[in-house]
Amino acid sequence: MKKFHFLLVPISFFLIAAMIAAAKESRMKLVSPAFEDGGRIPLKYVMPGAGGKNISPPLRWEGEPEGTKSFALLCVDPHPVARNWVHWMVINIPREIHELPEGASGKHMPSGARELKNSFGFTGYGGPQPPPGTGEHPYVFTIFALKVEKLDLPENTALKTFEKVISPYILAKGQLTGYFGR
Repeated sequence: MKKFHFLLVPISFFLIAAMIAAAKESRMKLVSPAFEDGGRIPLKYVMPGAGGKNISPPLRWEGEPEGTKSFALLCVDPHPVARNWVHWMVINIPREIHELPEGASGKHMPSGARELKNSFGFTGYGGPQPPPGTGEHPYVFTIFALKVEKLDLPENTALKTFEKVISPYILAKGQLTGYFGR
């Protein structure tokens, strides 16, 4: 019995640490007044080739932990056909900012925030445009609370590089997933 007691202490420690880490991540919340989590993305937020106007959706977040110095935003389509197609990457969003209004991309971004190139090849938001007949695609918006004020990334940063660079600075994150298919 004593052997099991000694094993339970380290296991309990790791379980508690994992629960605290999960609680930190779950504290942040990302929402959009335009669509519910798990809901359909309205047509005006999709690319013109899919019938939309390519307007970036309104986003709001809350619950970042103490020590947050900036935010980064990412929108990716992880569908097997899309293979992690990047729709939006933003860095250096000031810590005082907790929302991006509808149509913010390219015109009304917060001072200091930088939009990077998406997988379409242009800077800013590129809405959904899944190939016809491939079903509903998930568009995963993630807001990251970072413990660094500024990241210095080139405009043409790949997703893997973005993830590698921000990884050591992530304090918490919140996610919102919208769907669109045609």
